[in-house]
Amino acid sequence: MPTFSKILIANRGEIACRIQRTAQGLGYRTVAVYSDADAQALHVQMADEAVNIGPGPVHQSYLNIPAILDAAQKTGADAIHPGYGFLSENAEFARACQHANITFIGPSPGAIELMGSKRLSKLAMLEAGVPCIAGYQGSQQDDTTLQQAASRIGYPLMIKASAGGGGRGMRLVHDSTQLLDQLRTARSEAMNAFGSDELILEQALIDPRHVEIQLFGDSHGQLIYLGERDCSIQRRHQKVIEEAPCPVMTPELRQAMGEAALKAGRAVDYVGAGTVEFLLDRNGQFYFLEMNTRLQVEHPVTELITGLDLVAWQLQIAAGEPLPLKQADVTLSGHALEVRLYAEDPAQGFVPQTGDVLRWAPAIGVRIDHGVLEGQRISPFYDAMLGKLIAYGATREEARRKLLRAVEDTVLLGVMTNQRLLADLLKHPDFIAGDFSTGFIAEHFNEIPRQAATDEQIALAAVLFYQHSADTHHQGLAGWRNSASVPWTYRLEINDEPRDIAVSVLQDNRLLANGIDIRNLSTDGRRATLQINGIRRSIAYHLDDTQLWLSGVKVINRTQQVAGRQADAGSGTVKAPMDGAIVDIRVSAGESVTKGQLLLVLEAMKMEHPLTAGIDGVINNVQVIAGDQVRNRQVLLEIEKP
Repeated sequence: MPTFSKILIANRGEIACRIQRTAQGLGYRTVAVYSDADAQALHVQMADEAVNIGPGPVHQSYLNIPAILDAAQKTGADAIHPGYGFLSENAEFARACQHANITFIGPSPGAIELMGSKRLSKLAMLEAGVPCIAGYQGSQQDDTTLQQAASRIGYPLMIKASAGGGGRGMRLVHDSTQLLDQLRTARSEAMNAFGSDELILEQALIDPRHVEIQLFGDSHGQLIYLGERDCSIQRRHQKVIEEAPCPVMTPELRQAMGEAALKAGRAVDYVGAGTVEFLLDRNGQFYFLEMNTRLQVEHPVTELITGLDLVAWQLQIAAGEPLPLKQADVTLSGHALEVRLYAEDPAQGFVPQTGDVLRWAPAIGVRIDHGVLEGQRISPFYDAMLGKLIAYGATREEARRKLLRAVEDTVLLGVMTNQRLLADLLKHPDFIAGDFSTGFIAEHFNEIPRQAATDEQIALAAVLFYQHSADTHHQGLAGWRNSASVPWTYRLEINDEPRDIAVSVLQDNRLLANGIDIRNLSTDGRRATLQINGIRRSIAYHLDDTQLWLSGVKVINRTQQVAGRQADAGSGTVKAPMDGAIVDIRVSAGESVTKGQLLLVLEAMKMEHPLTAGIDGVINNVQVIAGDQVRNRQVLLEIEKP
């Protein structure tokens, strides 16, 4: 029986922290690995030991197999847990662990290799009798073959990276005119993310549910399933909200999907934690999508409704122990919901965000898996997900209500996040009713406006700057100016929009701003307590001289500056929307372009982002080359109007 005592977690962020909590609780020593960008990260601080494995880019650190194995050898780690993403579904890494006599906490290399290929796994599932979607999963990958296959399948269809997941290398194609461009983008994204540009094509099911079955197998031949999860709320093919059980599940359908998942697992003699994903249509028909040979991001909802620790099960199975339960012993109780907190701007097409976390105060009363620290830098090198908020209730409505409160109460200032969108999703009547599909966000949130500051936030911003000035000059509010009755006018830039706000000090140190009477204002540098219209509130904030962050609102004090707006794409200046790397340049100086034409492709947080022309004109100056690392708002090229 294999035994181990020290576990190296070959991952970062919230999953590295989550694995360490269970491993340390079971008495194991843990080793963290980290890149230069993660030197001060929470998962590093939690570990018993930590080893630097290279620079920030993933291929030089978290995908660097020799560096990770060397870290295990240096520290005496005799087991490696890969988490999810990175090397978790890399058969070469699993084999390398075996050759180094290190226990790989996961399935066999053969199972990873087969199920990690969408092409090969679909062939295996067809042979095993698992329902599959019509498509092309052949080895010929040239454009002509794929065009012919697409014509046979019909449109709309999905392009998918055979080696991938998480929405990378995945494109929906509506007609043949889009196919070649989408193939190119999918291949490029797949190669950058997974080191393979192999693709499959599948008939696109319109607005199905995405339902997955949690499998567990042991080395003694036992294989069971632990219910299902509904992961239908997605954007760009990446999950946003997950829940267990599925709102439309019946006992009969659960058994049918569970037995299909068991067929999939038995086809590869599966050992460890795995997930078989299906698409479920409105008629109750389901089709194999893929199998993930690892722990899933959304595993906490299964843990909450089963009362099990799935990471503990992984460690037990890797140590050669049998499954703790038989299929008949598995019980599901209550309901659990999870949301993923992303550093992204939903109003700008979910563009990932970088920057410093200035305030971080997670809500209480729910489970929060995260790897966030105040002061840390959100870099462009890794996935935009910061953490997960998970709530449990006796009913779905109780879980939803708890989760909504937690989303609204969690404080994260310094970078844009999807918090408001998460709250809006949880409050939507159709979501409350359980009536949704994978097209829910596209249907109901197709245009997401930039979060507007409320009148109260605008007033609070002005008075916080006023009080900050008073404190800086060691004056009370009334003594800040020679004539306290004369309003002080502030020029504020609120979410990039200029506003002039007057602040007056009234009797009893009351403040009037933006037409709102604010009383009893007190601050401690982290929260402002105030009374408006007889209602007392406490609001989180962060203020650095001329910059203020409130919930979802960034305010810059331009009072002492000449107002000046940065040029945007409509002016002919194209700037980087985030930190990242230039992977493709489609134009050159002197070339004529039209509005909407693709100019460059920026890669950030494992996704490609096309940058297009905002006006018709002539390329005047290209200031970058392919491979350049660029910073947010850096000028990339300029277009001169004709």
